[in-house]
Amino acid sequence: MDNKLIATSPLKEIKPYFVVKSIFDKNIRTTKSYWDKITLEKHPQIKGKEKIVRQVLKNPDEIRKSKSDNQVCLYYKKYNRYHLCVVIKYLNGDGYIVTAYITSKILEGKNIWKK
Repeated sequence: MDNKLIATSPLKEIKPYFVVKSIFDKNIRTTKSYWDKITLEKHPQIKGKEKIVRQVLKNPDEIRKSKSDNQVCLYYKKYNRYHLCVVIKYLNGDGYIVTAYITSKILEGKNIWKK
């Protein structure tokens, strides 16, 4: 029998930290361990901003398709003088949070939805 490791996405972990129904009526989720990785390692400025991240997914100002990955969308919402961007990857109809960060500019990519 072949004992290969099987990679799993954040969607496969049993207990999500939070699940949000996006503006496209898709479930977007993240696990506690992955959210901690985002807020402790990647983008500490997002720590404690779960509520606004959920708002970005439910009511974004703009959504763009990634130039490099057709299954990835970037959700943007104005946040003070900046934008909060939540990057989502879709698998099997639903999605998971890849990362979230505060930025001064919206990245290039195909605009697929605008408020």
